[in-house]
Amino acid sequence: MTTPRPETLAKLTPVLTKRWLSPDAWQIGTYEQLDGYAALRKALKAHPDDLIQLIKDSGLRGRGGAGFPTGLKWGFIPQGDGKPHYLVVNADEGEPGTCKDLPLMTHDPHALVEGVIIASYAIRAARAYIYIRGEAVHAARRLRNAVQEAYDKGYLGRNILHSGYDLELVVHSGAGAYICGEETALLDSLEGFRGQPRLRPPFPATHGLYASPTVVNNVGTIASVPPIVLGGADWWKSMGTEKSSGPMIYSLSGRVANPGQYECSMGVTLRELLELAGGMQPGHNLRFWTPGGSSTPLLAAEHLDVPLDFEGVAAAGSILGTTATQIFSDQDCPVYATYRWLEFYHHESCGKCTPCREGNYWMVRVYRRILAGQGTHEDLDTLLDTCDNILGRSFCGLGDGATSSVTSSLQYFKQDYLDYIEGRTAPKLSEKTLVGAH
Repeated sequence: MTTPRPETLAKLTPVLTKRWLSPDAWQIGTYEQLDGYAALRKALKAHPDDLIQLIKDSGLRGRGGAGFPTGLKWGFIPQGDGKPHYLVVNADEGEPGTCKDLPLMTHDPHALVEGVIIASYAIRAARAYIYIRGEAVHAARRLRNAVQEAYDKGYLGRNILHSGYDLELVVHSGAGAYICGEETALLDSLEGFRGQPRLRPPFPATHGLYASPTVVNNVGTIASVPPIVLGGADWWKSMGTEKSSGPMIYSLSGRVANPGQYECSMGVTLRELLELAGGMQPGHNLRFWTPGGSSTPLLAAEHLDVPLDFEGVAAAGSILGTTATQIFSDQDCPVYATYRWLEFYHHESCGKCTPCREGNYWMVRVYRRILAGQGTHEDLDTLLDTCDNILGRSFCGLGDGATSSVTSSLQYFKQDYLDYIEGRTAPKLSEKTLVGAH
């Protein structure tokens, strides 16, 4: 196990995670002792437009994967339109490898609640929803308890802190569908319909929940709002890079000595994250990894020093995504890993569009053939051709994300595929998996 150097330790910037290890951090008493709801008091004295401008100035970008500028999204909400406005928090974290929102809601739920109140005030919303994944029972309990504590203390409800501002906050548990992490599918589910993506335009900013102006933001995005209100835009921009400001929670899992959440300034490298995590597990050498979850193209050991910010990862041919950094070693198979991810996307496809519904179905079967030792060289062309017909042609980003590991693993690890096809690697799957696969 390696000991991090002082300059690497300096990369740690606990902002959203600073209260996680405090005793009873999820209770309102502890939260209030550690700056809790101070940002709300400050925000309620400001004009809503000034808060939107503050978030714009900070450079905060969405922490849910797309990295869209948060202040810009808030500014899209039309004002004086006579319609109700809504804030919806996307807490449907369900992508393989992604695990930063659940611990945030479990250990520090009031950070999210306070962020919701400030954001709702800024966009003039009188009602807000937190849509949480149905399987996240413990986090949902913590969240509901925090909401009730906030009501009891006068931070929610009517005339919040005697400001004249009213807000109702509802925690809604979904039924557990990955597609509901797509913002318009989430809105359909919240309205009581089957979770399927909507055709855009119109966009949620004008026709969102109940056909009214709506902002949909990720948990980490909204939880970042109170620190920005307290510390200011320049303080936030002092961390990270010019175009990717602030800290980010990087979720390290897989073949590392100490997997977990590491909050660092954006632009940290995997080499530095591995150093913070104690290095690779004994006997393992880095071979491939995901910078942002299973829907982002794989990177290889040669990308150890790529800056993990939106621009740096994009320049390397991948996407920062949800910063779910899954680490695989020379003892792991990129072909089998891609197959398991594809099984997930095939299972979670809502079936609304043909490219995603059919493409993932058939790609899973091609992978089963290859991994059972019955693949052909033509199968590799079939995979790439199928990806080409899914990417940019599916109704939402689920189809695009499903192709990422396929095309990137073929780019960097084509020899692994050929070893299965040409018999140098023993089959990983039995012929029983091929029933109906031809």
